[in-house]
Amino acid sequence: MADVHTTRRARLRDRCAATGVTAALVTGAANVRYLTGCAPQGAALLVGPGPEDTLVHLRPPPDDDPEQGQPPDDLRSVVLPSPDGDAAVAAAELAREQRADSLAVEEHHLTVTRHRALRTVTEGIALTDLAGAVEHLRLVKDEHEIAALRIAAEIADQALGELLESILVGRTERHLALELERRLVDHGAEGPAFPTSVGTGPHSGMARHLPTDRRVEEGDFLTVRLGARYRGYRCEVGRTFVIGTAPASWQIELYELVFDAQRAGREALAPGVACRDVDRATRQPLIAAGHTEGLAPWTGHGVGLEIDEDPRLSPAAMGKLDACVPVTVEPGVHLPGRGGVRIDDTLVVRPPADGGPELLTITTKELLAL
Repeated sequence: MADVHTTRRARLRDRCAATGVTAALVTGAANVRYLTGCAPQGAALLVGPGPEDTLVHLRPPPDDDPEQGQPPDDLRSVVLPSPDGDAAVAAAELAREQRADSLAVEEHHLTVTRHRALRTVTEGIALTDLAGAVEHLRLVKDEHEIAALRIAAEIADQALGELLESILVGRTERHLALELERRLVDHGAEGPAFPTSVGTGPHSGMARHLPTDRRVEEGDFLTVRLGARYRGYRCEVGRTFVIGTAPASWQIELYELVFDAQRAGREALAPGVACRDVDRATRQPLIAAGHTEGLAPWTGHGVGLEIDEDPRLSPAAMGKLDACVPVTVEPGVHLPGRGGVRIDDTLVVRPPADGGPELLTITTKELLAL
């Protein structure tokens, strides 16, 4: 894996060189991990100006902490003498000492105060914006990354499957969410990929609902959205069920509608397809059925070291999908006061010749009565 991270940093170095920049300062935590394989808290990475790259951090990660990882051997590691120091400022000072004439920084990851501090230690160095250069490199995943996402999806499926075998009536949304997160860790996750969402009755189908103390009741819709984090990579799965009894006719109709929309979105995924066209394919069945208000502004997004990455699947999205890009397809409808349905999968974009999109989250999408 060390060779993988060396290659990634070389790609960033080449991109900087193409714009006349001699060094780059990376401060986004996910970007640092992508380029080094480790994630010490508060770390900053200096790529260039010479052949050696430097990771500056407040303290080295523990040897037995797989979540943070260890810096690769080909990376210089500098630990600040005080935990009150600023790794980004220290890295910028190193760039000046190494006679960099220009330094690209991730302005979108810097506060105004921190940016001013960088300017005070880089007099004579031209500061430019690295913008989303590293995020762009992260867009297409290699097979190491996809393997980690595949395992994260398996863990999430396991946790969800076990919950469905337990008694749910009378338990609170908050209790169920905490149990799911415990099961994720029990099955090998570093932790949840994001705060687990459990919605029952009138809360079901709400986008990113935060669990409350409402208890599960007979006849409720139950929506669950969870994800596992494995080796830093995050997946997402969401399902909707009916509690206790056979579903009512309106529940069946609404579920079939969202299921058809989700299937249309999944089938639209292919290299070269515009992101907005995938959103349109997913959204159109819901709009045709009259559900124009309350729809989420997106119907999917990329996943990886962060749970909300590019590309965005939305009406205004720019760009086209590439092969080996993992995305979610997650349409939903919520009827105020009644509840609703959400169905959410993580998939990897693959060309039709390779079998089309690879489904990572395989928990059944049948409308089960639990």
